[in-house]
Amino acid sequence: MPSQLTTDEQALRLFFTDDIYLVTEAEVLQNREKQEETIGEVPEAETIPAEPAVQEAPQAETAAPAFKFLGNNKRNILILVNDKENEVSDEKGRELLRKIVKSVNLSANDFALLNYANHAGVSFAQLQSYFSSVIVFAFGVSPQHLGLGNHPENTMVTEGEVKLIFSAELRKLEEDQNGKKVLWGSLKQLGI
Repeated sequence: MPSQLTTDEQALRLFFTDDIYLVTEAEVLQNREKQEETIGEVPEAETIPAEPAVQEAPQAETAAPAFKFLGNNKRNILILVNDKENEVSDEKGRELLRKIVKSVNLSANDFALLNYANHAGVSFAQLQSYFSSVIVFAFGVSPQHLGLGNHPENTMVTEGEVKLIFSAELRKLEEDQNGKKVLWGSLKQLGI
């Protein structure tokens, strides 16, 4: 099988269509000094960090929270966990989450995984305005945390156009056989 790597300039131009500029720190400082001399004429340029960071929402004028999450959210599916001690959950909880995600044929590209413990107090509306979710799985995050009315656990409910399933924290759910059965029935209703 031939190699799929190419160094052909014409082929690379098909994939890389944006201009790239290399700016040294000295040039940035020099431009900043010029801008200070002409305050009001030219707006200050934003500097771009050299290394990409964890995905974060830009700070909007309305001071929306910056969300740090895992995944790419290509299918607008939000998975909320609530664990103050771990990034996602303990080993048993992570394994259960892997099984749940696999059972509905999702990959990390499809969803955004957010630990609500790092963003306590964020409302459903704030999450919705950033993630534009069509489906939300909430493990250990209650409807009251998100500013919503009462909803039963492990049952699919809707808020506007969004389908939600609220369930127990992953560690607790792992030990609750009946809860997992009810959750599985709700997952099948989603039709993912």
